[in-house]
Amino acid sequence: MLNPINKTIELGDGRSITIETGKLAKQADGAVTVRMNNTVLLATVCAAKDANPGVDFMPLQVEYKEKYSAFGRFPGGFTKREGKASDYEILTARLVDRALRPLFPDNYHAEVYVNITLFSADGEDMPDALAGLAASAALAVSDIPFNGPISEVRVARVDGQFVINPTFTQLEKADIDIMVGATLDNIMMVEGEMNEVQESEMLEAIKFAHEAIKAQCQAQLELSEACGKMTKREYCHEVNDDDLRKDVHDKCYDKAYAIATSGTGKQERAEAFEKIVEDYKAQFTEEELTDEKVEMINRYYHDVEKEAMRRAILDEGKRLDGRETTEIRPIWIETDCLPGPHGSAIFTRGETQSLSTVTLGTKADEKIIDDVLVHGKERFLLHYNFPPYSTGEAKAVRGVGRREIGHGHLAWRALKRMLPEDYPYVIRVMSDILESNGSSSMATVCAGTLALRDAGVPMKKPVSGIAMGLISENHGTNYAILSDILGDEDHLGDMDFKVTGTKDGITATQMDIKVDGLSYEILERALAQAREGRLYILGKITEAQPDTRPELKPHAPRIETMVINKEFIGAVIGPGGKIIQGIQEKTGALINIEEEDGVGKIEISGPNAETINEAIRAIKAIAAVPEVGEVYEGKISSVMPYGAFVEFMPGKDGLLHISELDWKRLETVEEAGFHEGDSIKVKLLDIDPKTGKFRLSRKALLPKPEGFEERQGRPARGARPERRGNR
Repeated sequence: MLNPINKTIELGDGRSITIETGKLAKQADGAVTVRMNNTVLLATVCAAKDANPGVDFMPLQVEYKEKYSAFGRFPGGFTKREGKASDYEILTARLVDRALRPLFPDNYHAEVYVNITLFSADGEDMPDALAGLAASAALAVSDIPFNGPISEVRVARVDGQFVINPTFTQLEKADIDIMVGATLDNIMMVEGEMNEVQESEMLEAIKFAHEAIKAQCQAQLELSEACGKMTKREYCHEVNDDDLRKDVHDKCYDKAYAIATSGTGKQERAEAFEKIVEDYKAQFTEEELTDEKVEMINRYYHDVEKEAMRRAILDEGKRLDGRETTEIRPIWIETDCLPGPHGSAIFTRGETQSLSTVTLGTKADEKIIDDVLVHGKERFLLHYNFPPYSTGEAKAVRGVGRREIGHGHLAWRALKRMLPEDYPYVIRVMSDILESNGSSSMATVCAGTLALRDAGVPMKKPVSGIAMGLISENHGTNYAILSDILGDEDHLGDMDFKVTGTKDGITATQMDIKVDGLSYEILERALAQAREGRLYILGKITEAQPDTRPELKPHAPRIETMVINKEFIGAVIGPGGKIIQGIQEKTGALINIEEEDGVGKIEISGPNAETINEAIRAIKAIAAVPEVGEVYEGKISSVMPYGAFVEFMPGKDGLLHISELDWKRLETVEEAGFHEGDSIKVKLLDIDPKTGKFRLSRKALLPKPEGFEERQGRPARGARPERRGNR
């Protein structure tokens, strides 16, 4: 007999979210369904009973999957079934992972698998906003150790008002779109995009989201209590030796602190840190140095490194590379650095370097999106690559991972609102990270801006980005905010906060917090310091590249767009595509045409302007509307005793009466020297409003003979030609 337990969360606008457990997937450690209107997700969580040997980290795996049946659709492709995760599914899983991961106990190392599946959707409510709540609720009704609960909500500003979990339709009009993850007390994760908003506006949106999250966390606590899952399982995943811990600290800390304050480079610093622990291990015999002991020494020494770095910053204000807390590393920039791409740039900040390129394409290069709820086309692509050699690792490149997709998406969000609207080109930015020591995604934003401007893309404004860090203790009462963080400062610190924007406001952000007690005061100061750093970097960008390239590079494709009346689309395409294919073959241009907003939108691309202009002339000849008084070059399609029919536009025939051929009187069309198939220039005199017939004239284009009486069609009185011979 089923006995499901339910909790309902009111959103305050007539909508509600229902969490239910005890009905589905009961063999999982925890399982819940989350429903809002007709959108239903199932979240399950399973954890191994013990940790694998040698594991000293949190092996968490979060998967988010959308079923096509949820929206009554068939999957594409030959197999007609769901395949590998889409970018959207990966990005949603990352949002959940980043909020959950910091809240597992530090000494808990068992494998944990969280699976979230969309089983029903209505096409209006956005399921990714419910995924974090579902995952946390599944943990709440399990006995897996977890210092939650958390929840995530999307907050958007629509027409000046903040909305929690907006619909797809509402989001189209939003100038702020951020996802916020938090516990009852603390913000854990923020990610989203904005339309050049101020720091205070972003902070207001985060606070608004947190109020909604508190109610969702409270509901999970009540659900956990109702299920009897407030007490979590016992575990022992680490063997510890307090005497060894103290010995490692006593013998290694001063040496590590000296390196932390030496201001050396990344590689030299890493080697020096490594030598300390290797020298420490050398005091033991091979028999004493068991695998278990090596594992403990490495773990304790990691804590020593972390403490040394943090104390150096908090006590002396000295960072690992010797910089001040607000100081940005040296920047050098080179644009137009590659001859082949349509745009290119190198952006180097300290030991982080991005080589970015831009490729301009036509409509045929658009990315087709066929997700469960989102299907359409994308004209701006940004791809981020992070090869192992960028950090000096001896590894093979194994394709694109979740990290690459996430970092690339952040840079894409940062730049996309600054691209011109109705730009005819499809744009692909590719960022290859050649060196990395701190925020390669922000280097991608900067290099991407430079490469786009080098390609001649008329960006509204240049965009820069910066990554901020935080070192804090005593629940935030003693802290230091770090501008332009290093990789070690990210790894050993308490916050990774990335902010991108123009001179006028923020365009995108991503924040991960690894510590409890981050106050809004600290967050506000971090945003202010980030703005100073962002504007400094933006100054370096505009100094190296004052303006956008005025024209496309010679080898970039040329594209023109035109609009025709809907009724002419078929005529331009022709039967079986014969007409449009003929124009492409004759001119060498590539033509795409489609109906949009009740008109025909045509995109014409080619290697040069003459090719495009020739194609435009051909299309205009087909799609132009006849206008009285206009002159046309036509062809005589048939000859009659009373005149000729002339095709003066494709598919448009008009009567050229014999009286309109010439000023002089003619008996036949041939008398004027014209025959069927001949070209002739005519003027459109009239369009019959009832029949739509066209009346043409050649005579109107000829000079009128002097003294000619048009009414009679013969010479006027007193101007008769001289008679020859006798009467």
